[in-house]
Amino acid sequence: MQTLRKFFITGKLLNITGVAWLTAIVALFIAAGVAYEGMLFGILFLVVLIGLPCIYAIVVYPEFGMIILFIAANFLFYIARLGVPGPLGTALDGLQALLILGMLIKQRNERNWAILKSPISTVLLIWIGYNLLEAGNPVAESRLAWVYTVRSVAIIALTYFVFMYQIRTVKYIRLIIKIWLCISTFAALYAFKQEYFGFSAAEEAYLNSKVILRELLFIGGHWRKFSIYSDPVAYSYNAVISSILCISLITGNIARWKKILLGFLTLFFLNCMLYSGTRGANILLPVAMFLFAVMKFNRYILAAAIAFALALMVLIFIPTGNPTIVRFQSTFKPNNDASYLVRKGNQKRIQPYILTHPMGGGLGATGVWGQRFAPGSFLANFPPDSGYIRVAVELGWLGLIAFCTLMFVTLKTGINNYYQIKDPELKSYCLAAVLMVFAYNVGNFPQEAIVQYPSNVIFYLLLALINITYRLDRERLAGANVHSTKTASFPASSL
Repeated sequence: MQTLRKFFITGKLLNITGVAWLTAIVALFIAAGVAYEGMLFGILFLVVLIGLPCIYAIVVYPEFGMIILFIAANFLFYIARLGVPGPLGTALDGLQALLILGMLIKQRNERNWAILKSPISTVLLIWIGYNLLEAGNPVAESRLAWVYTVRSVAIIALTYFVFMYQIRTVKYIRLIIKIWLCISTFAALYAFKQEYFGFSAAEEAYLNSKVILRELLFIGGHWRKFSIYSDPVAYSYNAVISSILCISLITGNIARWKKILLGFLTLFFLNCMLYSGTRGANILLPVAMFLFAVMKFNRYILAAAIAFALALMVLIFIPTGNPTIVRFQSTFKPNNDASYLVRKGNQKRIQPYILTHPMGGGLGATGVWGQRFAPGSFLANFPPDSGYIRVAVELGWLGLIAFCTLMFVTLKTGINNYYQIKDPELKSYCLAAVLMVFAYNVGNFPQEAIVQYPSNVIFYLLLALINITYRLDRERLAGANVHSTKTASFPASSL
């Protein structure tokens, strides 16, 4: 009895024997559960054992939760193709809900709503509210389609406020960018592997699971590559966005070896992006570089812009038999492309509907959800093939005005903040955010650029960074002014 008292009461199991006892008890508990209830018990036990600490960490330590959200959004479809069971998309929704809960708990203690004030925040709230209002659209064919669609359109937009509220240091922004570049490098290497070494067994099974996948991804005797993402469009857009990030970072006050590394990554990302065969992505870098040249205009930028334009012209018109280059060249010759002419005809055909339906046909009226929940409706088989066209068709011209206003206010605020920020590092981050939002804005016309993971998470992170960089710069200037005032208040002999 004295020995047991020592182990369980006096020592409180904080010794080797106590740990061994606890391990044995837990092992017996799991073994008994599996024996009576099957493997499901063991899986559920591990989920609880690992899940509860993770939930606590996400709510209490938002910096950890935001990193998990960013990584999960990038690897969501890669994990799904590996055959991992379960509603992974719903799990990601739950992760966002936990982050919002953590923000509200923190806000309850701090009572600081001023940190969220911004013209972007105001317009974004209007956009979210309009999407919620669509639940009562009188001409909507299906309310259930709204339920499934609003998650990826309006609910994900709430992460903007999480980023705005919880990102408070330059150090954390650096961490996000490092993780971002590491993921982009892995994605590019994986696309390179798919191009030259083929698809994995899981990917082959996925490609052969539906006839439509082969029709969409096997073009001209060549498979379009999608890397770790849902489809070639998502991969190509993220590759271009990452390239723009690298170019913007090069303009900052960083070491030469880092600039060389970023330059190499830019070329590597763009090269691997071509494997996707997504023509809509090919135009994004040129338009982003146009805005870059305008915002940072000087003779060196002018010379670089001319050189870039000449290289692009050569690449567009040079004779080649390479299918990847040929598809790239077709981007800049749309009138010779049959698919572009079909899309143009579809857009012309749907214009009368848009003009006569100010609130549109309801969220989820087109595409997959339209075919699933309202298969006999007019919009169910309409292919929007464009983020702007989808907004106009599903949310009407009122929704299109709200969305375009959000884009305008975001770019206006970003450009104004860029010229007011003094810190070179924060200035480069703000420049990157503005250029990437502009690229998404342009890319949203030929494709649906910001409704799929991880682009939707990245987009609202960029909107937040436009404000965060300006706020941190003001805080630095205020701190510097306070320091200089205190220094000037005392004579040198008293220090």
